[in-house]
Amino acid sequence: MSIPANLKYTKDHEWVSLEGDIATVGITHFAQKELGDIVYVEVETLDQILEKDEVFGTVEAVKTVSDLFLPLSGEIIEFNEALESKPEIVNSDPYGQGWMIKIKISNSAEIDSLLSSESYKELIGA
Repeated sequence: MSIPANLKYTKDHEWVSLEGDIATVGITHFAQKELGDIVYVEVETLDQILEKDEVFGTVEAVKTVSDLFLPLSGEIIEFNEALESKPEIVNSDPYGQGWMIKIKISNSAEIDSLLSSESYKELIGA
């Protein structure tokens, strides 16, 4: 199972890529595998400022719907619009083209609460 070492992770199975004060967020390979075939990704919080751990959207798979939790406080500045017509990209490329949102981080101290790839591997027993 792929768990890139250059990313940060959450206990809610999301990954975070950091570039300055912009964070790109998606769900992990483990999460998409557990969900199954993803049929819809909904994010209605674009341009909103949310706190860490607030729900920013949902991902719908054939067998379930799951909330998406914001890993860092900030403003949601971009949604991956490719997911509107091709949500299955999350299954085929969760760490690349399957990214979900970009956040302008408002509290960089929260980054320390994210998991390293090693800690995430321990969490999922990989």
